Amino acid sequence: MGGLLFVSLSTIFGTYQGIVIKDGTNKIVGILKNKTPVDSFVFVQYGLTMLGLALLSGLFMFLMRQTTIVMSRHIEFDQKNEIYLHYQQLDTAFYKRHTTGDLMNRISEDVSRVRMYTGPAIMYIANTIVTTITILAFMLRVNLPLTLLVFLPLPILSFIIYKVSDLISKQSTKVQEELSGLTTQAQETFSAIRVIKAYARENFFSSEIEKKNEQYKKVALKLASIESLFAPVMAMMVGLSVLITVWYGGKLVIENKIEPGNITEFIWYVFRLTWPFASLGWVTSLVQRASASQERINEFMHQEPSIKNQNTNIYPIYGDLEFKNVSFTYPENNITALKNISFKLPKGESLGITGQVGSGKSSIINLITRQYDVTEGEILVDGLNIKEHNLQFLRKNCGVVPQEVFLFSDTVANNISFGSPDKQPNRELVHSAAKQAGVYDNIVGFPDKFETMVGERGVTLSGGQKQRISIARAIINKPQILLFDDCLSAVDTETEEHILTNLQLEMKGKTSIIVSHRISSIKNADLILYLKDGLIVEQGSHEDLMALGKNYFLLNQMQGR
Repeated sequence: MGGLLFVSLSTIFGTYQGIVIKDGTNKIVGILKNKTPVDSFVFVQYGLTMLGLALLSGLFMFLMRQTTIVMSRHIEFDQKNEIYLHYQQLDTAFYKRHTTGDLMNRISEDVSRVRMYTGPAIMYIANTIVTTITILAFMLRVNLPLTLLVFLPLPILSFIIYKVSDLISKQSTKVQEELSGLTTQAQETFSAIRVIKAYARENFFSSEIEKKNEQYKKVALKLASIESLFAPVMAMMVGLSVLITVWYGGKLVIENKIEPGNITEFIWYVFRLTWPFASLGWVTSLVQRASASQERINEFMHQEPSIKNQNTNIYPIYGDLEFKNVSFTYPENNITALKNISFKLPKGESLGITGQVGSGKSSIINLITRQYDVTEGEILVDGLNIKEHNLQFLRKNCGVVPQEVFLFSDTVANNISFGSPDKQPNRELVHSAAKQAGVYDNIVGFPDKFETMVGERGVTLSGGQKQRISIARAIINKPQILLFDDCLSAVDTETEEHILTNLQLEMKGKTSIIVSHRISSIKNADLILYLKDGLIVEQGSHEDLMALGKNYFLLNQMQGR
């Protein structure tokens, strides 16, 4: 309402300048006609009046922009927060179906386009409506036929806008889709820059990004060519209105039906209408782009996570774990990873899982943390179906070291303390976790020790250092369930033995699952599973499986143990 009031006052003061111009023109015509002496003070008054009206009009225009644009920034702020929060709630399957570049483009570029609608577009629409009504009122008090003739070109302009709007909407959607693809390609290239350089593929990826850029340029230029129709049409419509004003207005002056000053007054009104109607093309483009962007945003906002938290209670989790006839198929590609898996793991015991690549080992870890839900069967934690547990609390009680280690672009200390529920955990806890993970000596050897910046995704660290920092991050919270997914593959056997020895104390009394291709990592587990094609083909202790002399035994022999 404040913005509408300010635009109305700005328009009234700006439009009233036409009255001053009319009076000034009539004064000049009277002087020339009657050959009377020129009173300079009168024209100074006219000038000061014009200046005062311009200042008042500008002041209220400033207040209008402050009101409307600030409001649009608040809307942008709220929408970005809402989208980001919704992103956080969506499940792993969603992120496997959509690229990072597309997600980023929707929360940045698309939200910005919506903001352009809620801010500038609404502001100029209100300005156009108020200016048109105000100027129409001022014109009608002078002469009805002249007013109708001056406004005659406007329906033609409206028709053109109507026809072009649909084209702009469709083309805007294509532009956003191409931009998402371009952003994704660039993001992937930057993330994989070390691999690209290692294989000397810079020219290839430069060529690929050029192709994407060329395609984006084509659709963007097509959109620009459609939008460019508005400028010449507007110039023609304004010129036609001025021509009508001079021709028909002159005729009315000759007939003494209007004053000579009314012609200059009407020309002023025509040019006052120029920008509001000229902005219609741009505003139409903004509205259509915002509509296309809002559709893209809604596409994600309307998606519900398949993993839902049905319990908000806080209660202790002890760590008894049981899989009962669990089968699982990945929803994004329909690949069956697990088939009729059953085992029990009492609190405080350890489970080792090994087997062929793609046999479903990591899928078991993903199901325990409910990154996915089982397709068939059920998983019990402390005798309760995992779906009935408080999801957030369950995950906080799981210390997970994923197969693909991810470190934040932050200090070593902050990466380790990320696993702690405290915002600023005791430094002694950070150091203790680093020692148990066998990475403390490496860290203190860095120039800045625990304050060393690890770079994007831990680029400044070796693979083994990243894995051990990830282990420290998992154990700092003292979780009841520890999940290690092939987390020692990048360290040598001696370091592995040292880490496992340190972790024995941490794992004591806690349920732990170790997924590994190395027999040395899992041989001391209370129960060992050997998976093949999603099935448990062997299970038992290390001694039991060695006595069988089958898959586990052969794997042990190949590793020279």
